[in-house]
Amino acid sequence: MAETLFDWDEANIRHMARHDVTVEEFEQAAGRDPILLDYESVDGEDRWVGLGATVRLRVLKVAFTIRKGRIRAITAFDAAKKDARYYWRRRGN
Repeated sequence: MAETLFDWDEANIRHMARHDVTVEEFEQAAGRDPILLDYESVDGEDRWVGLGATVRLRVLKVAFTIRKGRIRAITAFDAAKKDARYYWRRRGN
């Protein structure tokens, strides 16, 4: 199984911190088969929005793109309660 690679810099690390999401939490939620909810192209770049869970079962709504084979965080924050319920129903929990 191939390792999932991420693209981090000070800007997106700071942005995650403003939403009280750590780099590790984003990687857990986005890197382990998130449930994709939306897709759009912004300035020619494909972007996805999805729901994923951390190892501590925190459900996050994550937005990301793929750059040079790496997942690049755009934003992440706690999922709304209805989105978290949807996530766990889809995951069978």
